[in-house]
Order: sequence, then structure tokens, then C-alpha cells
Amino acid sequence: MNDQASSDDDREPGKYNSDEVDVRAEVKTYLVGYLLAAILTAASFLAVNSGFIYGPGIPVALIALAVAQMGIHNVFFLHITTGPDNTNNVLALAFGVLIIGLVLIGSIWIMSHLDHNLMSAAMPSM
Repeated sequence: MNDQASSDDDREPGKYNSDEVDVRAEVKTYLVGYLLAAILTAASFLAVNSGFIYGPGIPVALIALAVAQMGIHNVFFLHITTGPDNTNNVLALAFGVLIIGLVLIGSIWIMSHLDHNLMSAAMPSM
């Protein structure tokens, strides 16, 4: 087996050489990702609406399914893998997560302080 064939077998989903673009293989990759995401979404609804999972364990199951779905989206749709050429994609994703985290935490912090400082004297404190 030559070196080119082994490197072709090792590539991540959706990653192809620039000289050979196979549209069918790309569509197949996106369909596999779509089907996996749909299965995980259905599993989330099934976990909540059925009696398969004990009640207090449902949030843990939903978190696990959400993390799995984020992994599916990262690999099949955003093409974020461990390859050396994905550094910019990973940095852009990390920056986006940082900004979203700052906005969420800052908004919750501001609303908490407003709730505490603007509470009227007539309302009993909780």
C-alpha cells in the first residue's frame, strides 16, 4: 500500500484533496451527519417523554446527548478535527464560545444586581 492511499484513508469526514472533488462523497458525509444529529435529537425527546430513564437522571442524559450532538456538528458540518490545518477553525470556535459565555454571564450578573438593587421596600426579600 503506497503512502497516498494510506493518507486518503486517514482524512476526516468532508475533507478531500483540492484536485479531486467528489460531490457524491461530500453529500454522503453531510447526510450521515444529518442522520446522526436527527437520531440524537429524537433520543433527547425520547429520554424526556418516555419512562426509560429515571426522572432525576434525565438532565444528565440530556447533557450527554447535547455534548454528543455538538461533537457531530463540529466534525461533520464545521469540519473541526485534530488536523494541523484546523487551527484557525478551532481558534474561531473558541473565541465565539468565549464571547457567548461573556455575554451570558454578564447578562445574568447584571440582572441579578438589578434585581437586588431595585427591589422595592414593600416586597419581602427572599
